[in-house]
Amino acid sequence: MIPDRVTLVEVGPRDGLQNEKQPVDTAVKIDLVQRLQAAGLTEIEVTSYVSPKWVPQMADNAQVMAGIARAPGVRYSVLVPNMLGLQAALAGGDPTRPDEVVVFGAASQAFSRRNINCSIEESIERFAPVVAAAREAGLKVRSAISCALGCPYQGEVTPDEVEHLVKLFKQIGVHHCGVADTIGVGTPRRVQAVMERALKHYPLDEVSGHFHDTYGQALANIYACLEM
Repeated sequence: MIPDRVTLVEVGPRDGLQNEKQPVDTAVKIDLVQRLQAAGLTEIEVTSYVSPKWVPQMADNAQVMAGIARAPGVRYSVLVPNMLGLQAALAGGDPTRPDEVVVFGAASQAFSRRNINCSIEESIERFAPVVAAAREAGLKVRSAISCALGCPYQGEVTPDEVEHLVKLFKQIGVHHCGVADTIGVGTPRRVQAVMERALKHYPLDEVSGHFHDTYGQALANIYACLEM
């Protein structure tokens, strides 16, 4: 039942570096991406086009994208929180243009309101024109569903709540569904229950998992996904 091939989506240059308190030099970020693609990774989330006021570590997004020596067969993605982010990602033309953009939403209403000050449904309304514009520009759109296995404010998150967001992203034209265990509380059976819901709406090769090892469960959760 275990597949003989998987796709690894490397998000370290964005998700890994964004919380570093000390500024990371642009050249170091570029070198990290170069090393990752040299290691054989073909899906790399490079940076995010968010306001430097909120995430100062990502203020050099365009310089990083322009500085990468792109390798054939590698897809370079960036996170965009809104239309301004998408416009910034496309503003530099081919030298900085991503192959894919990532939009994010929380499966927990409490997290959505605390994190971006709006309901889940309101967040999808904001993302609908972003997704449409990205598709029109020929970009693939990947969703990141945060708090899919638990929320620091709400506590338990049900598979029904996750499926609700999956369907909303599907309705606005998102190509790929990424299910994220943001706080690392997922366990194998719960992960499989959530993945079953995602797979009702997206094909197997357009569903991915993002697991944190907060409580030592990441590898077990990945294995649970491979069993599906």
